[in-house]
Amino acid sequence: MNPDCPSPRWQSWLPFYTLLQKEVRRFLRVASQTLVTPVITASLYLFIFGATLGERISVLEGFSYAQFVIPGLILMGIINNSFSNAASSLFMSRYLGNIVDLLVTPVTPAQFIMAYTLAAMMRGLAVGLIVWLISTLFATLPWAHPLAAVIMASLASFLFAQFGIIAAIYANNFDSLAMYTNFIILPLIYLGGVFYPISILPAVWAGLSHLNPLFYLIDGFRYALLGVGDLPLPVSFGTVAGMALSLFLWAASLISRGHRLRN
Repeated sequence: MNPDCPSPRWQSWLPFYTLLQKEVRRFLRVASQTLVTPVITASLYLFIFGATLGERISVLEGFSYAQFVIPGLILMGIINNSFSNAASSLFMSRYLGNIVDLLVTPVTPAQFIMAYTLAAMMRGLAVGLIVWLISTLFATLPWAHPLAAVIMASLASFLFAQFGIIAAIYANNFDSLAMYTNFIILPLIYLGGVFYPISILPAVWAGLSHLNPLFYLIDGFRYALLGVGDLPLPVSFGTVAGMALSLFLWAASLISRGHRLRN
């Protein structure tokens, strides 16, 4: 075999690496929109809840309000940007018609999903990391379970990358794509305990909050960072992992069948 020629195994993965590189370069080319803007938004939240209210109120014994709210703000940045990257990129490919070029390339459905997912996770986790670095100016987090925090953040990013792929396939126009963010993701984030603990709600509302899938993400991530939460950490992990697997299988089914990708 010629040593200068790539192995057959490498050649089979070349389309995947090319698509992944394309997706990463896409959001880096407009970094002012994809990275800087969400960080500025999160920084405003941090200033409001950290510099002004952080030391004045407390909703969790032993922690300032800034420490309580920072995990939710980090996760909010990860969720929004992981979803937006996968959804906007795939929908634009459908809208412009160049998705057909991808469908005729030797990219398997698994490689297709992995490329979009990894690019979305890179953007989401990068925003989350920057938000955390900025948050250190306002409060220090104990990082009670650092490995669990990293895994939970990665699961959140993976989950919403899959949701972004699904939304991009089902969306008919830009308005319907925006509806997923405005009427599903943001309400679930705000009602999932980002700014308040579920335990302080009346019993009825606390029970309804357990139907919110983002509650398990936010509470699990906060538990991993602070060491306290409304639910045991294994419960949050199991629920989030189950949701991530379900959405992945859904996205994989749509991609493998080419559902709404060829028209």
